[in-house]
Amino acid sequence: MTLLSVRAAAGATRGTLAVGERTRPCALGRSGMTDSKREGDGGTPIGRFPLRRLFYRPDRMAMPATGLPALPLAEDLGWCDDPGEPTQYNRLVRLPFSASHERMWRDDGLYDLVVEIGYNDAPPRPGLGSAIFLHLARPDWSPTEGCVAMQREDLLAVLAAVGPESLIDIAPL
Repeated sequence: MTLLSVRAAAGATRGTLAVGERTRPCALGRSGMTDSKREGDGGTPIGRFPLRRLFYRPDRMAMPATGLPALPLAEDLGWCDDPGEPTQYNRLVRLPFSASHERMWRDDGLYDLVVEIGYNDAPPRPGLGSAIFLHLARPDWSPTEGCVAMQREDLLAVLAAVGPESLIDIAPL
């Protein structure tokens, strides 16, 4: 089992992600880490979660080396973030989709590589947060909406080290 350890100071929007002996920088949610995650609060949830699968943009890259199940993104994929949709909340959906959702096919490149973190998904509880991913960081390292984000080279190295048994442990310093 591979364990990814994410650590940050209280309230920090930047931290580190360690795999084995190697530590890399990461961006966190605009509200830092939280142990009481709610939809839209901008917090990165504290806890230990499985890594479910990798999504990647096949028009921008070949499938990267990873032990995770991988799915190429398509323009008609979204992620339901509407707590009023209890059967679809925190799930991959096909677009068009009438309820609130996030587009997985993004122009800004942040989701060229995106790993689904198994937060609030077994089963999802409406309102406790959705779309918690490990994805690419913005060039200026600005905070996420609750995800963990890394530079491309670092995320590719992490992907090569993980598989279906891997966990991500998010905790304050």
